[in-house]
Amino acid sequence: MATTDTVTEFDDLHPFEKSIAGKRVLVTGHTGFTGGWLCLWLSAIGAEVSGLSLAPITSPNLFDALDVEKFTHSHIGNINDHKAVTQVFNEDTPEVVFHLAAQPLVSHAYDDPLESFRTNIIGTANILEAARQCETTKAVVCVTTDKVYFDQDPDRGYREDDRLGGKDPYSASKAAAEIVAQTYQCTLAERANGVAIATARGGNIIGGGDWSDDRIVPDFVRAHTGNKTLVLRNPSAIRPWQHVIALCHGYLALADQLLSGEAERCSAYNFGPADSDVQSVGELVDTMSRIWPGTSVEYGDATFAETQVLMVDSAKARSELGWQPPIDLSETVEWTANWYKSFYENPASAPGTTKVQINTYRGRIAA
Repeated sequence: MATTDTVTEFDDLHPFEKSIAGKRVLVTGHTGFTGGWLCLWLSAIGAEVSGLSLAPITSPNLFDALDVEKFTHSHIGNINDHKAVTQVFNEDTPEVVFHLAAQPLVSHAYDDPLESFRTNIIGTANILEAARQCETTKAVVCVTTDKVYFDQDPDRGYREDDRLGGKDPYSASKAAAEIVAQTYQCTLAERANGVAIATARGGNIIGGGDWSDDRIVPDFVRAHTGNKTLVLRNPSAIRPWQHVIALCHGYLALADQLLSGEAERCSAYNFGPADSDVQSVGELVDTMSRIWPGTSVEYGDATFAETQVLMVDSAKARSELGWQPPIDLSETVEWTANWYKSFYENPASAPGTTKVQINTYRGRIAA
């Protein structure tokens, strides 16, 4: 699709959207939770979207609920297969890449650490290598996590220049992915096409359409819809909850800056909520229960070690990218609960509900 043929569903695009509208965009992990929301937003602003990911592993799943295949050029494949990754880049010639594909679950990484290391480290290297060798690719946003920091429980949010590390396999694999990305940022990109690369360290994401294992909102939804008891194993754990739309907003704003040629943007960025929106697991469940009552809760023993307090300082993203999410935690939880309520009343409502929530959020972004 040429830029002059851009067709948008949203009116009055923001400047950070205009730079991406009409461009060829590859989203790895497009069959996943965040990937589905991001693909829908990109498609609605007129980007030509393609995707590379494994097939969805849950039923239901957001890929099918939104019919993502209808508005993307979808490739089902493994980012650990360098030949397959290169073929996608050669076929779709993306100008912008959002690398979301990963092994994203802390619990699964304990069960199969080698898969997490392969996917999150080697898979990331495969994407970045293909990106730097593709003549058309100008920008890559490499998504990691807020769990890349060495666990030292500071009395402030982690900052981008804090020490990286990981005591559990998931955190270690994502911290290593950050180091791989830094290598491409600092030395390898300039030895090929000069692609601009940045990493995005997002906080705990919630929102409609996530059915992953061992995540608190999907666990709540499964308990509610299955008339089962929700077992909380770490209710006092503090997490920086935020809506998936806010993270997608941050990724788009970062890609816009990379496309503008701002060399200093080739670095790491935290994306987390305001301090007032940092809340314990138990408090989040209490809020969900008030909005969508009917789920019984009991407490159990933790089955694996996790960071107890996790907060990130997002001042850099707010000052350099102008990223200011316009919804707070209360509304985030309300939108999340209402999305699932609508879906279970009528699964066909998912695309409309998702698009309305994105557009409502967009309407509140300061010009």
